[in-house]
Amino acid sequence: MSPALDAELDSARDAVSRARRRPARRHRILSGGLVAVLLAVFAARVLLGDFTITIPDCFRIVFGAEIPGASFILMESKLPRAVLGVLVGVAFGVSGAIFQATLRNPLASPDIIGVGLGASAAAVFAIVSLDRTGMPVAVSAIVGAVAVSALVRWVAGPAAGYRLVLIGVGVAAALTSVVQYLFTRADVYDAQLALRWLTGSLNQVDWPAIRLLAWFLLVLLPLLVWVAGSMRITELGDDISAGLGVGSRRTDVLLLVAVVLTAVAVAAAGPVAFVSFLAGPIARALNSGRTTVLGAALVGAVIVVAADYVAAYLIADVNLPVGVVTGAFGAPFLLWLLAHNGREAA
Repeated sequence: MSPALDAELDSARDAVSRARRRPARRHRILSGGLVAVLLAVFAARVLLGDFTITIPDCFRIVFGAEIPGASFILMESKLPRAVLGVLVGVAFGVSGAIFQATLRNPLASPDIIGVGLGASAAAVFAIVSLDRTGMPVAVSAIVGAVAVSALVRWVAGPAAGYRLVLIGVGVAAALTSVVQYLFTRADVYDAQLALRWLTGSLNQVDWPAIRLLAWFLLVLLPLLVWVAGSMRITELGDDISAGLGVGSRRTDVLLLVAVVLTAVAVAAAGPVAFVSFLAGPIARALNSGRTTVLGAALVGAVIVVAADYVAAYLIADVNLPVGVVTGAFGAPFLLWLLAHNGREAA
């Protein structure tokens, strides 16, 4: 082999190697930047607001010191809300990214295909008809989300993509009617409790709920790491995925992980609107159109923590549920995405 040909081959190998390293480098930069943003909004949620806490006092309280007034506000209000916001945002962000990548549809998310409404309908039934609160409502939400997702998957059959999304939209519409009927049978107190839960809120959070959600994430996220390597392959289509050895069973495992993540997040904080829908597209846009589960998790956490800060202090003397703020930003984004996809299809 001639020296000139060897030089050309080496140059080609170097070009391929640089092309492979460039997305990985961009992904690392993106992840580091999102971690920095998340730390900033987390610190703002914990330290600022109507009662400010200094950084030294914050660390002293966390490590056991008692500061009158500040200790209670930090450990019983500010810190648990911020921690729960991170966990809920991670769960919703990851689940939305899985749905959108696996179903190859930017409109696919637990919000759209009825998983969140399944959890909501079951929780409202537990509140209104069974007169339950606390952990029984959370368990009902998890059971409802899993049951609705199984129903949608069974009706859709082996098909995915738009068929599953359309079936999910139909089931969600039916569940909306169920929730509305339950409200007609509820007394004033139960209706207020159910409505506050349906909106999605980090108010009145407690550490046991945070620990439960954290344990679920510790169990499910390693499983996701094991199966997430096939997500990029599933985006190529069913036939190509099957040819590369990624069958429908792996896809079902991914969707099951996403459903359980959504269920436990809804059980902890209610169906916080549009977080799972927003996180994936924003993370892909920041990552040059490539799916990134870690990026979606971090974006979801940033959205929930920042929205909770805005909800708490946007209007004086009014503590809005976080779902009000995410819904206000998510609905216009959904309309923009529908219009954008329509122009591309045309």
